[in-house]
Amino acid sequence: MIGRGLLVSVRDPSEVDDAIASGAAVIDVKEPAAGSLGAAEAATVAAVAHRVGGRVPWTMAAGELADGLDAITALVSAVASSPGPRHPGPNAAKAGLAGMAGRDWRGGLERLAAVLPADCVHVAVGYADFDRVAAPVPTEVIEVAGRIGCGMILIDTADKRGPGLFGVRTATELADWVALARARGLGVALAGRLTLADIRRAARLEPDLVAVRSAVCSNRAEQSGWAAGPRDPRLGRIDPDLVSAAVEAARPSAAGAST
Repeated sequence: MIGRGLLVSVRDPSEVDDAIASGAAVIDVKEPAAGSLGAAEAATVAAVAHRVGGRVPWTMAAGELADGLDAITALVSAVASSPGPRHPGPNAAKAGLAGMAGRDWRGGLERLAAVLPADCVHVAVGYADFDRVAAPVPTEVIEVAGRIGCGMILIDTADKRGPGLFGVRTATELADWVALARARGLGVALAGRLTLADIRRAARLEPDLVAVRSAVCSNRAEQSGWAAGPRDPRLGRIDPDLVSAAVEAARPSAAGAST
């Protein structure tokens, strides 16, 4: 088990202290300008890990499996051997499956598991908007993840310009996926452009983790690295007050009390 509560994704070590002080149960490191599960540079990942220390678990995004296992392997190796102060290794790592429908994504997940550190939980990713991004159906991912020894399933959205998690799937569908994952012995994380209200809805489904980035970023988004069009809120900065509000929304008691 990685943890319970709110997972906050950070872009760099300067966001770590605010996220943890405001109640984040897990810190995730990724580069949102590079995609839904965009991998940060190895030096950034290592710096975040050092900043986190042993205060909370930390996890890393490793990009999309369709981009090639070599890049993921190189990232994992570079983080492990990064110069500078020693840091705890990742508690979990994940790579997305966009573009993998009709390809050997099952074999890819097995090969990915083989390159992760022995004590690193392999998180399989089921994209709720699978039909928009040519990803395998989450029920199939859950079944395979349970068979190959993954520790957790992340239900997320790949297209961050599209509807959020509850915009592409109903609460009933998501509840069925959560139940299937539990039956297969998997931990569950829910994510995907969640608003504060969505975080409460997600918490009612009783996942282990609710994962956020955009919901806890200020509106001071940066345009660099994002295609022309509406600004991506994930490129903003972590706001401690928003993290605190999200932590409270993710509590089961708060979710159950909301209408």
